[in-house]
Amino acid sequence: MDLQNQQRVLDAAEKYGAENVIVLLGSSDANGAGFYAETVTAGDPTFAGPLAGVSLGLPVYHVFDEVIKAEADPAVWEEQVSMMEMVLDTAKLAGSVAKVREQPSYHKL
Repeated sequence: MDLQNQQRVLDAAEKYGAENVIVLLGSSDANGAGFYAETVTAGDPTFAGPLAGVSLGLPVYHVFDEVIKAEADPAVWEEQVSMMEMVLDTAKLAGSVAKVREQPSYHKL
């Protein structure tokens, strides 16, 4: 997650309260998605960005998580997401983010 996006997440958590923010990832790389999920929950593991040492504990999901898909408008999903759903390993992507939520250090606010 680049430094600008880290700052945007931090700003949103500060402005609206971390309990009112959810992070929805759309990365096409499972390793990257897991890394980004870790960044917004436990802090930047590279200790380089605005979230270095900042544990926001934000709820984080991948767009392909079944919970997210179930909430999406089917017409919007078809138009905006379905093409990528056909070519990407959706279970692996959603699973990499779910692993972060399953870690003992993860806490829902």
